[in-house]
Amino acid sequence: SVTAGGAYDGARRRSRTGGDHRLTCRDAIAGRGAEAIIPPRRNAKPWKKDSPGAASRNEALRAIGRVGRTIWRKRSGYDRRSRVETKVNCMKLLGQKLMSRDFDRQTAELQTRIAILNRFTALGIPVTQPVG
Repeated sequence: SVTAGGAYDGARRRSRTGGDHRLTCRDAIAGRGAEAIIPPRRNAKPWKKDSPGAASRNEALRAIGRVGRTIWRKRSGYDRRSRVETKVNCMKLLGQKLMSRDFDRQTAELQTRIAILNRFTALGIPVTQPVG
């Protein structure tokens, strides 16, 4: 699956000659056999079924209409995107650039940063114990 923000929910543009100017992101994703997890815009209308990406977009529109946008995000897995963005931001707080030039040392540097983040996460998780 490919997850992207709502800005990637664009319709195909028509050229002056009447042909398609470009494929949508959804069409490119469907062309590779993957599922597009892209929230339709709030004022979105269903697409005609003449493109490979239209079916998944129209299904997302129907699901959002039935269960609401918040539940759709959880059921579709879209909420994972925000968690990933948060972790990437945390990685950037440990430094915008890698200091090492050698690839193996860069790998070790990233593994160290990940170990630090995992330790911080472990420290923040509450430990609950039964009282009694």
